[in-house]
Amino acid sequence: MISTHRAFPGQLDTQAYFRQLKWRLRIGFLIALVIPFAALSVYFHFQFTFTLKESAKLNLIAISESQRNTIDLFLQERVVNIFSQFQSEAFSLTPSRSVMENYLKNLRRVSDAFVDVGFLNEKGSQIGYAGPYPHLQDKIYAHEKWFQTLIQQDRNHLISDIYLGFRNKPHFTIAVKQIIDGSLYVMRSTLDPDKFYMFLRTISHAKGVDSALINREGTYQIVDPGRGELLGLSDFQPSFQTGTGVAEVTKNDAPVLVAYAWLAETPWALIVREPLNISHGPIFRARQIIMAGTTLILAIITMGIWMTTNRLIDNARHNAESREELQQQLLHAAKLASVGELATGVAHEINNPLAIVLSTTGVIRDMLNPEFKLDASPENILKELDTVDSAVFRARNITRQLLDFGRKDPPRPVACNLNRLVDDVLGGFKLHALEVENITINKQFEADLPDIIADHDQIRQVLLNLINNAGDAISGAGTITISTARDGRNVRVTITDTGRGMTAEQLKKIFKPFYTTKETGKGTGLGLSVSRGIVKSMGGSIEVQSMPGAGSSFTVILPIDLTERQYDATATDTQQA
Repeated sequence: MISTHRAFPGQLDTQAYFRQLKWRLRIGFLIALVIPFAALSVYFHFQFTFTLKESAKLNLIAISESQRNTIDLFLQERVVNIFSQFQSEAFSLTPSRSVMENYLKNLRRVSDAFVDVGFLNEKGSQIGYAGPYPHLQDKIYAHEKWFQTLIQQDRNHLISDIYLGFRNKPHFTIAVKQIIDGSLYVMRSTLDPDKFYMFLRTISHAKGVDSALINREGTYQIVDPGRGELLGLSDFQPSFQTGTGVAEVTKNDAPVLVAYAWLAETPWALIVREPLNISHGPIFRARQIIMAGTTLILAIITMGIWMTTNRLIDNARHNAESREELQQQLLHAAKLASVGELATGVAHEINNPLAIVLSTTGVIRDMLNPEFKLDASPENILKELDTVDSAVFRARNITRQLLDFGRKDPPRPVACNLNRLVDDVLGGFKLHALEVENITINKQFEADLPDIIADHDQIRQVLLNLINNAGDAISGAGTITISTARDGRNVRVTITDTGRGMTAEQLKKIFKPFYTTKETGKGTGLGLSVSRGIVKSMGGSIEVQSMPGAGSSFTVILPIDLTERQYDATATDTQQA
């Protein structure tokens, strides 16, 4: 509440004093800005990284589920294709070779993955066959695992694992059973794993993502040759208990994100892998953008502080004889100090709309991704774009408020209302910063308060200085009460805090320039001195009441009927004095 620097030491020469003041201002501004800004940036960075990592996992699960559904549909269609041969006009319980060749032709017309077709009786004897392995005619399949499972199960079809069989070549069988005239018959067809693998590749459109199929024993059923061998053992075994899931594993010393989804048609699991450097690519890019943006903002503000303090102190040093120039420079320094104290709230308020923009653009990308099957109509996209526009305008308004507050303009006395000015000061990030500190604002405004003649920016500066001091005086939770009232031909605004209060010795010095009880770097010591000068220039005064441990109360008294001409004359007299 009381500023940072000691009174001007007469024994020091002016140049050394202003050089010391310049470095203190720089350090104070940078500490007030960099520490909270860096802390918030680190917090949002970790939160944002966690969210994007979860998003990458959900995206890979969505890909695995989409591919799983497509594979199930493909297998269901092949089962239906084989079933339909029972309904063909040429169907016979003792099919000739030409009939079987016609069956195979029909099957290959719908999918070139079919290799051959066979017709078996309930004893497992293949009584009809067409395909590239004619020696399989009349083969007995009664002891084959897939045949025994099909006969014993309730389902009328079966999709086997990849096996070598009589032909000693990897393949898998789709077989269906049918009861005809009281006897069981089986129509079966083998499918080429290579054709199935090509089909799997065509449905995987994600960059850097590869897919494979394994059975419950972890044996590859379909796999990229560069990743593993057919019928070889997978290095990842998914859980049977959950239908889908995702895990992070290490392959060849490189981290990989793995998602899995169990098929419905056969006990196979679809394994989808994506290198972490690809799945987390958006994280790295977003991190670079955030770091670059944060660094740029910090550099701009730091450069602004550096250049402003240089200009401020140099001008003050060269124009120390001019009281009017010194008064304006001190006023601007106090305003810059307030900007530094508002940095935490500004950083938080800007990060919120930035997070909204980023998440909304992610939604739009998902809408445009056909794999997610979201409604990507122009109306829905326009709704999301409206959300982006709203967040951008919100961020723009916040930065505009900060720029307007920090601008250095000559005084412009106009009619203004203290109630509205207090609301302006508390609006936006200042009120939020106080709420973060667990400080409650209690407003007790008199209705129909008359206007006064004052400069909006200067009176806002006075109010902000007093509110900042009240907040600084409170340790932990507390209350700041702001009341306005008319007192004859004056208006009064009183700012009372529940802070630590001041001693009688401190009360004697609080309006001296550069006097403070705070730690170095916590303020400039200009706030109360400049505020009293501003109030005096308006023909008013500031009253103070305080006791140690009982808080403080600052009352600003301003005349109601001061005209603009009288304002200018009063300001001139104050500066000359």
